[in-house]
Amino acid sequence: MGKLKLYTKTGDDGTTGLLSGKRVKKNNIRIQTYGTLDELNVWIGMIRNFKTDQNTQNTLLIIQNEIMTIASQLADDTSFRKSNLVDILDPIDEGNIKFLEKQIDLISNSTPDLENFIIPGGHKLISFIHVARCTCRKAERFIASLKEKEIVPRLIVAYINRLSDYLFALSRKLTYDLDVSEIKWIPEKK
Repeated sequence: MGKLKLYTKTGDDGTTGLLSGKRVKKNNIRIQTYGTLDELNVWIGMIRNFKTDQNTQNTLLIIQNEIMTIASQLADDTSFRKSNLVDILDPIDEGNIKFLEKQIDLISNSTPDLENFIIPGGHKLISFIHVARCTCRKAERFIASLKEKEIVPRLIVAYINRLSDYLFALSRKLTYDLDVSEIKWIPEKK
């Protein structure tokens, strides 16, 4: 494989290519979906820049690789027909979802029970995790919109849903690890 060029000029007209070779507008729901996954991946990379325990670091790197896989699957507009790139990928499966659930359970067993909504903040790292969680929810909404128009594997939807749960659990874990006060949202009564 030769060196990839960073610019192709093919997108200068406001379109981009899918894995099938089809050109679509850059504001196409499919492009918005995997573009938001790219944004999520960057936020998770930002979180990895902070010193955390080895399990968290390993989990976040696994998640980043899985997000790349999902984005690649979503770049294939031919009902997930195997293309050259997708051929080399193992698609997201139940094992990926079970892994996230196991991580959520590990974290939940080490944090107090949740009895109120939480107001995000208190530490830069925790705030970044909440931004990642919100970006994950945005990706989930785009995936739901794409699914209304085209085929999207059920496991991608489930994975992204579980990922936002993991990010919330991680924000709580690191709140306690960093000895930051968790601010509970208690609505004022009128």
